[in-house]
Amino acid sequence: MKISNVYIGGWFQRTMLQLTEIYDFLRECKTQLDLDQEKINEFHKNLGIGKIDYGVAGEEFIKFTTAFDITVKIFEDGLIVLNNSNVDENTLFADLDKITDYYENKLSPAFSYLFSLGAPIPKELAHIETVYPYFIVCDKATKKEMADLLARTEKQKYFALDNENYDVIRGDKYYFINNKTKSLDNIERYIEEQVFIREFKGQLHRYLNLHRIIWEKIDAVKENSKVKGSDIVKFTTKLEGYAKTINLIDGRINQMSTYISTREKIAKNDKELAEFLAISGYRYETLRDTLDYIKQLWTMTKNYVSSAQKLFDDLKSDITNKSVNSLTIVTSMSAGAAVLDLFTNSAPTFSLFGVIYFFILAIIGWSSTHILSTISSKRTYKISDIEYDKDIK
Repeated sequence: MKISNVYIGGWFQRTMLQLTEIYDFLRECKTQLDLDQEKINEFHKNLGIGKIDYGVAGEEFIKFTTAFDITVKIFEDGLIVLNNSNVDENTLFADLDKITDYYENKLSPAFSYLFSLGAPIPKELAHIETVYPYFIVCDKATKKEMADLLARTEKQKYFALDNENYDVIRGDKYYFINNKTKSLDNIERYIEEQVFIREFKGQLHRYLNLHRIIWEKIDAVKENSKVKGSDIVKFTTKLEGYAKTINLIDGRINQMSTYISTREKIAKNDKELAEFLAISGYRYETLRDTLDYIKQLWTMTKNYVSSAQKLFDDLKSDITNKSVNSLTIVTSMSAGAAVLDLFTNSAPTFSLFGVIYFFILAIIGWSSTHILSTISSKRTYKISDIEYDKDIK
């Protein structure tokens, strides 16, 4: 048995506009954005770029070779697939580490910097550890040899596919593909589609978990029936941060509908994927249904944070009104004292006693304001909200 290729890949939403920017960066080491050219040069050098091709296969793509025996293919929708053809059965895990290192420490940092301007990625998504699916392609392996490979890496088989061109045994992180033909094209199409489907599903799962996390954070702000006036601003700031994160993620989710529809259409027009789609073509529909479900959850989350913000805005208004009323009382008292002095002609003259009298009035005024402010900050305000039993999500 000979292991001929190993593949990994990932997907994050892009368009043909970003693909053009990537092409300019790879080909001429340039960008139209206000980025540090020295950094751009360093990232470009680290990639070890060889031959670059620009083509169309349903979607536009860029394909380039590297000095590390790794070939990279980037599609306009953001799908990236890396291929290492210089592999050996005895050094399989080292070869997998090599292609992973190139992806994580050379390619990803370069693209992260290239697209570092514009709408930010929420911090909840920025540092998520990704478990890549590894695709290991063998030439004319026996079923026993394939089973032995699975035993070396994973204990359980999740899925198997046999056709006239290739056989597939899938574990959790590993896909073992037995090539029965001389061409890798149809196998690579299968791998590309698997990477997209798996990454699409993985993103939806992360958004589901983030919905749960953010919902609980909002609950933590509202968990007490009463809140101190001094904590209103702190809680309002937290809610504003959650609202910003929710809006950023909501934008990412809404972008996903176009990608799944385009990928499904291209795949169903590809004769090489006909047998694969006959078995798992329903997954596009399932992914679309799951996407709709996640969209509805995030709509609920946006409404929930908005309602929480309104509650605290109302509390802030209530505090402001009470503070104005308190200051009005102090002002009225001062005005009354002034009028009384006017009618009684007992206002002190400019003397030591007059100066002391002035400072006593100032201290009384300041103390009154401070006491009222302290009372306002220590006062507890009731949070009026409807309580619901939680549904399991």
